[in-house]
Amino acid sequence: MDPRPRGAVAVRLGDLAALSPVLQHLPGVVTQTRVSGVTLASSDVRAGDLYAALPGQRTHGVRYADAAVEAGASAVLSDPAGASELAGRLPVPVIVADDPRAMLGALAAAIYGQPADAMLTLGVTGTQGKTTVTYLMEAALRAAGHRPGLVGTTGSLAAGRPIASRLTTPEAPDLHAILAVMVEQGVDACAMEVSSHALVQGRVDGVRFDVAVFLNLGRDHLDFHGDQESYFAAKAELFAPGRSLRAVIDVGDPWGRRLAEQLAARGVAHTTCTSVAGPPEDAGPVADWTVHEVTLHPQASQFTVVGPGGHRQMCQLPLPGSFNVRNAVAAIAGLVEAGVPLAAVAAGLSRAVGLPGRMESVDEGQDFTAIVDYAHKPDAVEAVLTALRPATTGRLLIVLGAGGDRDPGKRPLMAALAAALADVFVVTDDNPRSEDAAAIRAQLLAGVHTARSHAELIEEPDRARAIARAVRLARAGDTLVVAGKGHETGQQVGDVVHPFDDREVLRRLLRARVAEAPA
Repeated sequence: MDPRPRGAVAVRLGDLAALSPVLQHLPGVVTQTRVSGVTLASSDVRAGDLYAALPGQRTHGVRYADAAVEAGASAVLSDPAGASELAGRLPVPVIVADDPRAMLGALAAAIYGQPADAMLTLGVTGTQGKTTVTYLMEAALRAAGHRPGLVGTTGSLAAGRPIASRLTTPEAPDLHAILAVMVEQGVDACAMEVSSHALVQGRVDGVRFDVAVFLNLGRDHLDFHGDQESYFAAKAELFAPGRSLRAVIDVGDPWGRRLAEQLAARGVAHTTCTSVAGPPEDAGPVADWTVHEVTLHPQASQFTVVGPGGHRQMCQLPLPGSFNVRNAVAAIAGLVEAGVPLAAVAAGLSRAVGLPGRMESVDEGQDFTAIVDYAHKPDAVEAVLTALRPATTGRLLIVLGAGGDRDPGKRPLMAALAAALADVFVVTDDNPRSEDAAAIRAQLLAGVHTARSHAELIEEPDRARAIARAVRLARAGDTLVVAGKGHETGQQVGDVVHPFDDREVLRRLLRARVAEAPA
């Protein structure tokens, strides 16, 4: 079950009336109903919960309302269609709202005691880099003496301890429950990934971020948003009035420059950053935070950041690649904007290790470099391969597939970049989900044929065998990247998630290769 605070106190629905006109017109007897939690999942219902029976992609939550009540739900929230189906069927009140999802954030925040208000909150959005930036923030907050929390793709942490969560940004009720658990555990600051889906679906409603950070916008999620303009509009929602108090924008990205211009036109103060020493071409004014004296090493980076007023700080980052320098300067700008001392931020960055599935090295003593990375979109594939090429004395090999039930338009773009930038490209399956895996690979292969590439191309559907084949091909001085799944510990085929961890598969194969090598 999803986490809940131990000290949750039941609240009368009547005491929540100020949150929505829907609650202001409840019958008197219903206003006395007490709720102590909120959930959209009938399997997570606990005694005293408000069960939100909402329409989903495959079915309506009202199908599970009886089970929710049997589990102890004290009230049900639904839309008119759901309420009509439930009419007279349940022994608990059914609250009807035209847009019940829009109520969930404020309701959950109030029921759990406004946990976001009890801590410093930093929200990070962007197509790529969110996980790395939030991990860097968490490390820096810890170095500055905070008890930090983290919410994102790889899960949630409270003062370094895991809290289970299912989505990059959990549903609003789950998010506020997680934040309430953090408060109980003494967390006083939280770095949070904020996805475009979360903003459109109201998952961060009820949280007003102290600082919001925009990283970049590339091609992704067009299966959900439809086009790039809608995708940008979703990201920009994090910077709408009432969503955040202060803004940090990476103007090294063209969409970031556009967002900064929009904020300036509205008279909204904001801080800008870029990993380029001077203004990028056509970027306009120099950013508030810039990077100088960059030195890139195979497993680390060093740079000097210059902030407002000319303040300089040398930074050591135990992560390779210019794109991670870019992530770091965004983290620095966001943290300093939140009031964290620059020297403490730099100290924290130097100790930021262990980012799961992000340029994660797998070393079993082999004579080549092996990396696992989450890169599963065109910009990320390009960034990873470009970063690794200078440190590679031999060939660059990549194992890559594409996820099913996701934007199909990015598949040929990813493959074209992989073929153009690598010397060996092993095309395999990722998470096919409900799609035909062979059809996904065909789309990848179509992209390969558009690239001017001399890369050796191999198609191996079975992901474990694909990784094994790449390991056999790797020679001394080569770099092998297994991309696309990163930290994930399962492979979804149809509706079944099979245990699968790229890191563990790769580690096992490398151990076997080292053991078989002649002394």
